[in-house]
Amino acid sequence: MRDLRRQALESHKTVSRKARSRVVSTAASKSNSAAGSPAQSRAASRSRQESDDDEDYLSDGTAWSTNSIEDVLNGEDINIPEDAWKAELNVRIEQITNLKRSSTEGRAESLYAYAHILMARFAKGEVEGHIGALVSSMLKSIRQETTESEAVKALKALSVTVVTLDSDTIYDDVADQLKRSIQSSPSIEIKVNAIHTLGVAAFFAGAGDDEILDIMNLFIEIIESDGASVEAQDEGNVVIAALEEWGLLATEIEDLEEETETAMEAFVEQLESADSGVQIAAGENIALLYEKSLTPQEEDEDAEDAEDSDDPERVQDGQKMVKRYTVYRRQDQLLHTLDELANVSTRRISKKDRKALHSSFADIRNTVEKPTRGPAYSTALHEETGKAYGAGRMKVKINRSVEVRIDKWWKLQRLNALRRTLQGGFTYHYDQNELVSTALPFSMSAKR
Repeated sequence: MRDLRRQALESHKTVSRKARSRVVSTAASKSNSAAGSPAQSRAASRSRQESDDDEDYLSDGTAWSTNSIEDVLNGEDINIPEDAWKAELNVRIEQITNLKRSSTEGRAESLYAYAHILMARFAKGEVEGHIGALVSSMLKSIRQETTESEAVKALKALSVTVVTLDSDTIYDDVADQLKRSIQSSPSIEIKVNAIHTLGVAAFFAGAGDDEILDIMNLFIEIIESDGASVEAQDEGNVVIAALEEWGLLATEIEDLEEETETAMEAFVEQLESADSGVQIAAGENIALLYEKSLTPQEEDEDAEDAEDSDDPERVQDGQKMVKRYTVYRRQDQLLHTLDELANVSTRRISKKDRKALHSSFADIRNTVEKPTRGPAYSTALHEETGKAYGAGRMKVKINRSVEVRIDKWWKLQRLNALRRTLQGGFTYHYDQNELVSTALPFSMSAKR
């Protein structure tokens, strides 16, 4: 009998136990534009989330033009005076909160401009005095769904507001509506953005551990059912969003032993999906769970961890890392699946998707075999020292003098979540926004 994963790739059907006969969205039909084809777009964690290409109407004479906003978000070093962007932001806040004088099209336009200014500039001082009215207006746009465009823009505006403000109360105000949108909105794009916004709000805006675990269970139900639990049968983007936000929230929970067995079953099944975005997101969560199964040896603890007890890789920052529990009982079978994904060659997958699968699953397999190895770990030997290069190949340049290493899967999960929210403004926020730099306490290396 042929390999089930290959059957999925050839027939364009998922093969999870709960949905072997259901057709899923294929990787070949994905669009490059998140706005143009929301149900089929690639996961944001593997490329910078694109802005709304079809909306170039921010040319009403206000201080910032669309081109100015996009230049900043795309990393262009353009000089926009502080008083200019603040004046523009104040206009947009007034337009969003003055519901009686706004139209549907006007609200969507203002939400779009507001969100992009907050992405490109750290504006906590300008926003926090209006937070009650802003959140109330955004929730109304999300709840009413007058148009899909307005609701999606409100969700994106809410996400970036959460990351800007560092509030521990916003979550309680928005959680119920976000869960309703996930469960009952007829729009797939709204469901996807509501999942991302719920994850960001839970992580950054005041949810406790018990509530975070409840949300993670909601996301597991979506993953196990291929979206059917929220009336999004076989919608790849909905499953990807649930996988990505589960991964973000998992980085906040210290001990995931009780959650690991159920989560691993769901993620391993999704490795058989015909959607490469689903496969990669599931694989990254698997790597995260293996990473989290190791913790430092306590001072008064006798190391009874015989497996790889003499492995020098088990020592990090001077501490021995101890395996606390078995992540997955059928690890040999899992390694075989990961090997196949790291070397998949079928022509039914685009060249771009094959490259992404090869790169991602080589790293994921590395971690499953050696849980101390993070993303982009290199086993190549240094010519002078004879030792493996190890971690550190994946870096993010923050400014001209500092770059940071993404050497852990938990760091990659948080980085991806922040980039989905802040887009090209991530590095600016890392410099200016303490909430962002605190969430990613990278090991920094100065460049001269």
